[in-house]
Amino acid sequence: MTKTLPLEEAMAAIVNPHSQSFQHGRNGGRQRQGIPPSLHQTQTPAPAVDYTQTPLTEVFGSNVFNRKTMNTLLPKPVYKAVMACLDQGEQLQPSMADIVANAMKDWAVSKGATHFCHWFMPMTGLTAEKHDSFVTPTSEGQALVEFSGKFLVQGEPDASSFPSGGIRSTFEARGYTGWDPSSPAFIMESSHGKTLCIPSVFISWSGHALDKKTPLLRSLDAISKHAVRLLHILGNKTVKRVICTVGPEQEYFLIDESYYLSRPDLINAGRTLFGAKPPKGQEMEDHYWGSIRERILAFMMDAEYELYKLGMPVKTRHNEVAPAQFEVAPIFESSNIASDHNMLLMETFRKTAQKHGLRCLLHEKPFSGINGSGKHNNWSMADNEGNNLLEPGSTPHENEQFLVVLSAVIRAVNKYGALLRASIASANNDHRLGANEAPPAIMSVYLGDQLTEIVQSIVSGKTEEKGKSKKTLEIGVSMLPEIARDYSDRNRTSPFAFTGNKFEFRAVGSSQSIAWPNTVLNTIVADSLQYMADALEAEIKKGASVDKAVQIVVKKTLSENERVIFNGDNYAQAWHQEAERRGLPNFKHTVESLPTLVTKDTRELFERHGVLKEDELVSRYNILLEAYCKTVNIESLLTAEIAKTMILPAAIEYQGRLAATIAQTKAAVGNLNLSGEESLLRDLCSKIGELHNAVDVLDSMIKGSKDDEHGEPDAYAHARFYRERVIPSMDEVRAAADQLEIMVDDNLWPLPKFREMLYIY
Repeated sequence: MTKTLPLEEAMAAIVNPHSQSFQHGRNGGRQRQGIPPSLHQTQTPAPAVDYTQTPLTEVFGSNVFNRKTMNTLLPKPVYKAVMACLDQGEQLQPSMADIVANAMKDWAVSKGATHFCHWFMPMTGLTAEKHDSFVTPTSEGQALVEFSGKFLVQGEPDASSFPSGGIRSTFEARGYTGWDPSSPAFIMESSHGKTLCIPSVFISWSGHALDKKTPLLRSLDAISKHAVRLLHILGNKTVKRVICTVGPEQEYFLIDESYYLSRPDLINAGRTLFGAKPPKGQEMEDHYWGSIRERILAFMMDAEYELYKLGMPVKTRHNEVAPAQFEVAPIFESSNIASDHNMLLMETFRKTAQKHGLRCLLHEKPFSGINGSGKHNNWSMADNEGNNLLEPGSTPHENEQFLVVLSAVIRAVNKYGALLRASIASANNDHRLGANEAPPAIMSVYLGDQLTEIVQSIVSGKTEEKGKSKKTLEIGVSMLPEIARDYSDRNRTSPFAFTGNKFEFRAVGSSQSIAWPNTVLNTIVADSLQYMADALEAEIKKGASVDKAVQIVVKKTLSENERVIFNGDNYAQAWHQEAERRGLPNFKHTVESLPTLVTKDTRELFERHGVLKEDELVSRYNILLEAYCKTVNIESLLTAEIAKTMILPAAIEYQGRLAATIAQTKAAVGNLNLSGEESLLRDLCSKIGELHNAVDVLDSMIKGSKDDEHGEPDAYAHARFYRERVIPSMDEVRAAADQLEIMVDDNLWPLPKFREMLYIY
């Protein structure tokens, strides 16, 4: 039932007259002898909510149209239909959409929402939303507050300005957002109002996926289909659905806002393009898991409170390895919801940081010379009965189901390792991968000693010792309780490590949506599950028992794919040589990696499982190449501009002051020995000349990247030019500028330095 309001009252509900004025802007000049302006403010601002007065159990999910809310507001038949949609993947009947929409609207309006939007993930790597008001004016000067099933199920944003990768002409503007009922609607709050957000897919008029959500949902269907079939073959006939679960750990940096606003590179590129190595970096190893500063803890508590309201199960917070670096880790959720929640987490962190006079940096490498940031994608599978398919049990060598699923995952990484590498490729992540802070670009699987011994015994045909189970650690202190020891240690150098009952895909970039890496991971594992099911059925048709079929298929699969298993130090050069001997691909940067997306095997893989059509896959290849080129282009333009307009003028001014001082001293004193000052001036002049020359070369490379005299280059050739010509030129400019940073008078240097940004926050 729609609710009628006077138009004035309806509009008053939408427009909040109590605006907050807040001042920020670029610091007019660094206060070299004092604390940056924002640090004069209270460093532990009072929290917006008194956390002690509201139990978190009441806060959690309060802004989510979740199962509990639906059970209260929906008629029982409709509620059961929605649950069948969520739990069994059944399609919700259109006739029920109006009932769900009305209940959703009543709930949202009661919470203070005035607008709604379809919230989706276009190929920009960010989220998108177009807000529409619940209020519809009438001819009598009144207003209706309404929201129908039509508006819930489908929206129509302009699709022409979103990346399509050539899948359609730029003048073809029609696109559709479609409600994703598997991910609950939620309310986003701002200081001026609230908006109902409806998680959605985004497709073109021709039905092509223009987003990251649609392929993810398709991959989840594919993995469920083949996993259920496999489990039925193994004797578990009651399982109806399998989901993928993900717990993405998120690393990030926080710096004071005044420093951020004084760095054009941070504002426009998300990372520092200049900066000499600070006297103190992370070598003291004193930041990791250290005591959290009050100002940072206040930010964390406010951010977590907002995330709790969105039903996000954030669990762990701590200082990370690098100074000013931190991490948050959630509990596992279904892959679809985890992807939505991670995007919301990044947005919430950005907004909350500004409220505390901070800026949240999510770039993979905001500061050269210290650890960058990643996103550890903890991935597993679970059936609808609550069983983790990657749980080894107390005796994993006797766990038939576990060994079959484990073999399938190992095969997937071995067969499609290059594709898995391409799923995390970006210009940003290139700065991090293989830098002794993140896994190398070689995709390998870490199993730990016990599981590796089991694999080796299966391959060799030797009988594994029975009864192996978890042991306890001998601590040597009588009063301490026993500590159970896991099946294996952890290997932080491995890109794809088994960690108890899940795999940790450690190579995902910190700013990246996890939707695409998980789409690829789900698809390649679905392919291997299908392979295992086909092979088992073939053996059973030959007359083998299920147990015998499992022995044959698991042994064959592990024998053919064990080359991808490696438990050692992935950073070591010896492993790179060994990986090459084993035939494992090693694409060291994005431009090398991305062509894997359009190989014949990859195209057939995605089409076979209904995840992406060939033109949808090619479009993503083009979009990723284009994003790479645009990222490097922005950085190259910034590098040249900052060098010419900020660094060179400061260095030349210091050069003039030094020359004038030497000349004045000689004029006043005579033949005084000024060899030290003159040597400093010569070195300074030399470095300024090097920077001038490096900038000239970079300018010519930038011009060359846009030179069309040989015709419009294809996307791959364009990306190669940026990789092979532009980036090395940028590196030369930075090297010269960073040398000048440690020579020029500190009071003249125009950019905040690492030793300030990383330690004053």
